[in-house]
Amino acid sequence: MSLPQDLATVEPVPHGQTARRLDWLLLPPMLRRLIESRLGSTVVSADSAGAGFTPGFASVLTGRDGSRQFVKAASKKAQAPFADSYREEIRKLRLLPDGLPVPRLLWSHEDDLWVVIGLEYVDAPNPARPWARAELDACLDSLEALADRLTPPPPGLDPAAFAEDFETFRTGWAYVREHSPDWPHLEEAAALADRMDEVTRGDTLVHTDGRDDNFLLPAGGPALLCDWNWPVVGAAWIDTVLLLISAYGDGLDADAVLAERRLTRDVDPDHVDVLLALVCGYMLECRDRPVPNSSPYLRVHARWYSEVSWAWLAQRRGWS
Repeated sequence: MSLPQDLATVEPVPHGQTARRLDWLLLPPMLRRLIESRLGSTVVSADSAGAGFTPGFASVLTGRDGSRQFVKAASKKAQAPFADSYREEIRKLRLLPDGLPVPRLLWSHEDDLWVVIGLEYVDAPNPARPWARAELDACLDSLEALADRLTPPPPGLDPAAFAEDFETFRTGWAYVREHSPDWPHLEEAAALADRMDEVTRGDTLVHTDGRDDNFLLPAGGPALLCDWNWPVVGAAWIDTVLLLISAYGDGLDADAVLAERRLTRDVDPDHVDVLLALVCGYMLECRDRPVPNSSPYLRVHARWYSEVSWAWLAQRRGWS
């Protein structure tokens, strides 16, 4: 493992082009007929989502009658972890209250082989990268609205605590200690990450995956947050800080944004640093893992996030 790099030298993620997904015509004929019955029309076009890092089917389907839906599907046999995540997303979407800035669940299907989700079609792009401040603010506005409505979490959802669900993040700095013992300020970063339990406690449903590719920006409406696979219960400010890692990497003054936003302006700065150290250690470990065939850019993503979270943490701590 190399030591920290200048951000300008880190390979960028090809935003909007990271996914390797199933094509509509590769779905079994019986599954296509079922989906068309839910759409109410024969599918004449299928536009696959290019963003994200999972191989499941995810396409905007257009019917002969002009109707549109966003449909996701995963095979229980060939894509079992992703089928499990879609099943969880269905359960969570059914329990979320109405009126949230979230695409509506229209229908779902599960049989012995497939899990399928039908969501409302939203005619809206993802935020552009590098981040523009207006689009970033729209996404942060929605995170604040979600935190207001999802504190406490909806009845029946029963999410795990952040520290419980992110238990695998704990091994990151031990991995760095073994493979890159000269990493600067290693013990200080590890000590910060070890404070995850105390710092991330809260009573808000936290999305935890609010990246740019999971937001849609409809004209004249709030930013919509997609992919509710694995929310947890934790501190209300967590999603804001996680989103701002990418903003920092794109050259925005993330600390100024933290100082302005309602969910973060009064948060103990050390608590923000704990989350940054936790993410950094985990991503440093992840980036060295083999590249999965189903997601060729996953390690590029991990490398970029490890370097950006480290650079922001080091700047905030005054580490040279």
